[in-house]
Amino acid sequence: MVTMSSQRGKRSPLASVGLHATLIGASVIAVFPVLWVLLTSLKPAKYAITTDFFKDTTLDNYRYLVDKTSFFTWFGNSALIAGVTTLLGVFISATTGYAVSRFKFPGMRPLMWTLLITQMFPMAILIVPLYNLMGQLGLLNQPVGLIITYLTIAVPFCAWMMKGFFDGIPVEIDESGRVDGLNPFGTFWRLILPLAKPGLAVTAFYSFITAWGEVAYSSAFMVGDENLTLAGGLQTFVTQYTANWGPMTAASVLIAVPAAAFFLFAQKHLVAGMTAGATKG
Repeated sequence: MVTMSSQRGKRSPLASVGLHATLIGASVIAVFPVLWVLLTSLKPAKYAITTDFFKDTTLDNYRYLVDKTSFFTWFGNSALIAGVTTLLGVFISATTGYAVSRFKFPGMRPLMWTLLITQMFPMAILIVPLYNLMGQLGLLNQPVGLIITYLTIAVPFCAWMMKGFFDGIPVEIDESGRVDGLNPFGTFWRLILPLAKPGLAVTAFYSFITAWGEVAYSSAFMVGDENLTLAGGLQTFVTQYTANWGPMTAASVLIAVPAAAFFLFAQKHLVAGMTAGATKG
């Protein structure tokens, strides 16, 4: 019986070859666009749309980006907006998720339905009403306007996820905090939050990516070279008649570095946090 079980669990050589070929193919498909952009950023303009990747390799595109454009201004605007969005997104999502997980209060169910329903609307549908609203509030061309907009995208999803995560933390921990004389916020801050690091990592990553890589709202709400974010700045390299592929791919590489660094920093918590929020919600 043991022999038969081991034979059933053993893959045939053909199946192993097929599996490895599939994994290699999927890896190539995933890496190819990134590698293409990186290699294009190192090519002279005359070879920009050719496959001559290692011919006359140069850093001129990066020099042009630094010396001839407002890249650092765009980078600073994006860093400010993404940083504030991440901090506020984590705080609002965590406190909201904890409140609906632990307390019963009037309007709790409508609140949760509201958070859920907001996820049903495509982003494109909301651009016009949000643009009009920000215009009436005088928040167009202001980082605050984009921060508020990105929070409306990130917080509903993250609050639901955090609720599922807090549901998996035993209520007895809250009760022990109250016995020790902690108020509800003290219990949340000192006892519950340290146990919620995986969920907080996912919330931070989602909030950061929402603000860092978003294009539609940043292009519609921010105009003027000094107000653009990185996503809006990339569009200045492409006009109706020309496309400056070299600097644009160089900017794309530099834009990807902070996102990759953030992912590497938080990756040890991401899988656990996403799994907990999905299965316990």
